[in-house]
Amino acid sequence: MDSVNLLISLAVVAWLGQVFLGWVQLRRFNRAFDQLAAQGRVGIGRAGGRFSPRVLVAISLDEDDRVNGSFAMKGLTVFSAPQPLPELAGMALAQIDPPALFPQNQAMCNALALAISNKR
Repeated sequence: MDSVNLLISLAVVAWLGQVFLGWVQLRRFNRAFDQLAAQGRVGIGRAGGRFSPRVLVAISLDEDDRVNGSFAMKGLTVFSAPQPLPELAGMALAQIDPPALFPQNQAMCNALALAISNKR
């Protein structure tokens, strides 16, 4: 096998790996989202840029507009997984202040603000 065919083969294998890992990440998100959707109304917010770590925050609200479930996914790669946000548990929608909850993480603040903005 010459070097051109080897390079093409490596590129195809890398692409297939990316497709597979992207599918795994999407499946993890869908499972976490389904669990939130079963608990009540869901709001989703996303922040971050093309070359900075992206953050996705999802929250679930009950009939009294209290958070009964939430998770965040953050990172640059397909290895990010949903992580629960216990600091939001039981909070009323009107009491959520993203900068106070995440003072050191602007992306989390922006994503949370987007997630709750659709629910107000």
